[in-house]
Amino acid sequence: MMKFLQNLGKSIMLPVAVLPVAAILVGISNWIIGANDGQANVVTSFLQTAGLAIIANMPILFAVGVSIGMAKKSDGTSALAGLVSWLIITSLLAPTSVMTLLNTGFADSELNPDSKLGAGQQVAEVGGKLVLQSPDVNAAFAPGSFQNAFIGILCGVIGALCYNRFKDTKLPDALSFFSGRRSVAIVTAGVSLIVGLILLFVWPFVYTGLVNFGEWIVGLGAFGSGVYGFFNRLLIPFGLHHALNSVFWFDVAGINDLSNFAAGDKGEGVFGVTGQYMTGFFPIMMFGLPGAALAMYVTAKTKRKKIAYGILLSGAVASFFVGVTEPLEFAFMFLAPFLFLIHAVFMGISMAISQLLPVRMGFGFSGGFVDLVLNWTNPMAENPWIILIMGPIWFLIYFFVFRWVILKFQLKTPGREDDDEVEGEDGDSSAGFVGTAAKFIDALGGKANITELDNCATRLRMEIADTSVIDEPALKRAGAAGTIKPGGNSVQVIYGLNVQFVKDAMEKIMAGQIDAPDAADVPDAVPDATVDSGPVATLEKTATVTLKRPLQGYAIALSEVPDKTFSSGMMGPGAAIVPTSGEVTAPADATVVTVFPTGHAIGLKLTDGTEVLIHVGLDTVKMKGDGFEPLVKAGDTVTEGQALLNVDLAKIEAAGYPTVTPVVVMNDKSAVVELL
Repeated sequence: MMKFLQNLGKSIMLPVAVLPVAAILVGISNWIIGANDGQANVVTSFLQTAGLAIIANMPILFAVGVSIGMAKKSDGTSALAGLVSWLIITSLLAPTSVMTLLNTGFADSELNPDSKLGAGQQVAEVGGKLVLQSPDVNAAFAPGSFQNAFIGILCGVIGALCYNRFKDTKLPDALSFFSGRRSVAIVTAGVSLIVGLILLFVWPFVYTGLVNFGEWIVGLGAFGSGVYGFFNRLLIPFGLHHALNSVFWFDVAGINDLSNFAAGDKGEGVFGVTGQYMTGFFPIMMFGLPGAALAMYVTAKTKRKKIAYGILLSGAVASFFVGVTEPLEFAFMFLAPFLFLIHAVFMGISMAISQLLPVRMGFGFSGGFVDLVLNWTNPMAENPWIILIMGPIWFLIYFFVFRWVILKFQLKTPGREDDDEVEGEDGDSSAGFVGTAAKFIDALGGKANITELDNCATRLRMEIADTSVIDEPALKRAGAAGTIKPGGNSVQVIYGLNVQFVKDAMEKIMAGQIDAPDAADVPDAVPDATVDSGPVATLEKTATVTLKRPLQGYAIALSEVPDKTFSSGMMGPGAAIVPTSGEVTAPADATVVTVFPTGHAIGLKLTDGTEVLIHVGLDTVKMKGDGFEPLVKAGDTVTEGQALLNVDLAKIEAAGYPTVTPVVVMNDKSAVVELL
């Protein structure tokens, strides 16, 4: 469960990263409006429209962003699935749909005479039509009440899980068009229908229960304010904090705190009571959460401080100036839920203390610096300067408590993820290949010189801006078996079965996601004395590797393969097969090291440690998996003759690629390969 929450937390960082900018735009707009006696203008409309376009659609960003982040090796299909889930669930829970599905309203000009009024229901005229209203249902499904972060995250998780489970689904030939990734959105739609139906009946009970709970704690004085503040934060991940807010900020229970403060109305109580359910937010949003951000930054690992800095600083700025806390809260609520619980407790304490003290302040947007300045002279504001004393105290409390808890319990806040963190079930990780990646980038002329980067089963495939600056001896010293320049700006660097990890590390370095070591400080993988920039030398043959043919067909010498990478021996010694059958079997007892995502190549480690590559066809990586059906996965133990892969040879030939299949020993250049 904790691993799931941490993966979810990392996935949320993608959409959260855009929120601080949007919040600042809205904050500047509100500031200008306040300075202009409450009058909007073209500039404020421009800024507010741009900012709210993001903030108001934050749930959609979560649906798409989480579906991308939670998917294994997502290619964008999962994002589509997350969006499909969002559209279906929110459409099912839209007010008009709910009225029809739950029989709480009618489109006819006359009320259905067969309908019966239930408890709490009443007939009202809406838009010239008689409508059967149920207060609980109407509140729960009011426009926007369910379009919240929780629903967005839920849709993103649904999309990702459906993608992970069904992206490789193979359907019968008659339905083959819908196989694989095309099936993901269809399955997601079905799952979302079920989830939407469940929410249709569950949501009103939960929403109404929280409203009743809020009305109950109103009479508990400062303790009630503390309970409200605690649950206000605790319910944020589910988007249900609005149910409690409606009790205290609006006229659900006769409090109407937010509206009364804006109107300068002291309400039912004595002067200064108005604002008591908003004041406690200011010290936490302006000072407490920035203190938490600083604690998370100073405890981040040195090599990840740069990444943590960007996330935490922008979130702290948005929280302080505008009172938009989601960028910071979502940065740790799933990665370290215990910290979020502490944050909720602190918010409750702040709310209770603020009610006890002679201090009152309100807001129109949220509890940030902008609203504090704009409402400083409001008739309902009482001793607002006390907030500026409380704030620094909360900053220190958050900083020291968060720092101590993070270090004490080794929480995985931003910048503290494990170095060997696994990405996906197959255990792929580029962490151990950062040094090689750094040396490759340096030998290829630097990040700016690499315009495109991809890989196949054993080699990097790149487009290089200036091929003349490539240092081939340096590439060999870094571990490359050889370099091929097919023509133009295309360059291929032969590495081996672990090329995927090197490519991933290169991408992270080039994107600035990780700090790469200086290439000169990374030890060479191959001693300089053994590097020869010329053709690969012929080595003395000292070992024989006897393998059963992995495909039916006739064998040819590796030198006859029409691909320089294999024929030159750069990949290693071996032989090749011109296949007559598409079933690939294990040539010996072995462990599966890797199955390339497109299925055209499989790497094995034999019981004696010999690493063998079976590469079906030439350039078949370009077929993107069409015609290849892997039957095993990385980590499987296989026996000689066991089926590994089904291949449609006719599709390879129709696509214009040779079917000749090299079988190469990867880790012993002195070997002689015999195919039985």
